[in-house]
Amino acid sequence: MNKRRIGRSSLVVTDLCLGTMTFGSTCDETEAFRIMDRAAEAGIDFFDTAEIYPVPPDKKWVHRTEEIVGKWLSYQERESFIIATKVTGSAHGWFVPPVRHGKTALDRHNIRAAVEGSLNRLKTDYIDLYQTHWPDADFAYEATLEVLTELIEEGKVRFIGSSNESAWGTMKAQAVAEKHGFARYESIQNNYSVANRRFDDALADICRREQISLLPYSPLGGGVLTGKYLNGQWPDGARFTNYRAEGERQQAMVRRFVNEKSLATTSDLKEVAADAGVSLSVLALAWSKQRDFVASTIFGVNTVEQLEELLPTAETTLDDEVMQQIEKITSTYLYPLG
Repeated sequence: MNKRRIGRSSLVVTDLCLGTMTFGSTCDETEAFRIMDRAAEAGIDFFDTAEIYPVPPDKKWVHRTEEIVGKWLSYQERESFIIATKVTGSAHGWFVPPVRHGKTALDRHNIRAAVEGSLNRLKTDYIDLYQTHWPDADFAYEATLEVLTELIEEGKVRFIGSSNESAWGTMKAQAVAEKHGFARYESIQNNYSVANRRFDDALADICRREQISLLPYSPLGGGVLTGKYLNGQWPDGARFTNYRAEGERQQAMVRRFVNEKSLATTSDLKEVAADAGVSLSVLALAWSKQRDFVASTIFGVNTVEQLEELLPTAETTLDDEVMQQIEKITSTYLYPLG
């Protein structure tokens, strides 16, 4: 298992990160424990969670993921693992976050309430990487970074990062941190995959020049890049199969990920994967971890069997010819996802 440094921090992590957002919803505690046991056995030392998990966000099970991870972590040597979690910021009307009665913000009150809750549920006295889950461009970055810096000074947080942040917001935060001597965001966790390369514009350039690491989520395009939605298939129990029967927000998510361009990309990549002798899923994850500005690629599973299918990624390096083939395909179907 290869390792990379996150930003300029002292955090050196495996280049595959176990995402936990299904723990407590579509993945029960028993299976989640089996998944974490196997991931640790395989050498993965970096786990990502959030106070708002599991998904879809709902008050009936909010916080359950951190509780499950915390229970498992209590049986481990704490310093053997790098644990990342997130404080819920503004969801910009996308949905009403089921924490603090929907009145979330990146201010002192909310951040301190959130971190204490996460520390309690995770059964730990420190968080390795604490991330703002959604930005709030209309609120002062100074106020947010000030309290996050205090948490670092108090030893409750080691380093900080952002998630779903824009290019403007990333540079704004950097400028504020430099001006006031606050802690800076060492990482950014955004949607990025071989089928969604929007990050390759300004944000990738920022990461390289400012030494900020991307921790991409949805490297399998929400499951589309496994190929399971090809040829009009809607597998029973799959996330987007379930979302099709739910509200407009969930249906909009389906259209965002499962569409003509993403399916065409997946179909073409399937041929490349077959020629390279790897699965489509391993191809997608290997491509992600070979990007120079990526520190660790976050993936999630519902079963140990799914995890086993992805673990060969750790030993997979795509050669230049395969990378060029992927480049040609993704240039043809540019930015199929939002």
